[in-house]
Amino acid sequence: MEILQLVLQVVIVVTSILCIMFVLLNKGKGGGLSDMFGGGMTQSLNTSGAAQKNVVRMTTVLAIVWVLAIVGYALSLRFAPPVV
Repeated sequence: MEILQLVLQVVIVVTSILCIMFVLLNKGKGGGLSDMFGGGMTQSLNTSGAAQKNVVRMTTVLAIVWVLAIVGYALSLRFAPPVV
């Protein structure tokens, strides 16, 4: 059970870092805080529609894996045999 918990902790850390990176890679829709801090400049750096869709898909998949890893870790803690 300890090995499963360790693996889930590593998955949580890695997916957390990757989620942060992919969220920052997402193209801002404009009109929000991103424009206030210079995000409006990204409008001139047009990315292809397919690349943007892939970034959104990867962000979604990583977020789902992150949530499932957290739920799995919580369940492994809940049903772990007591340590004496």
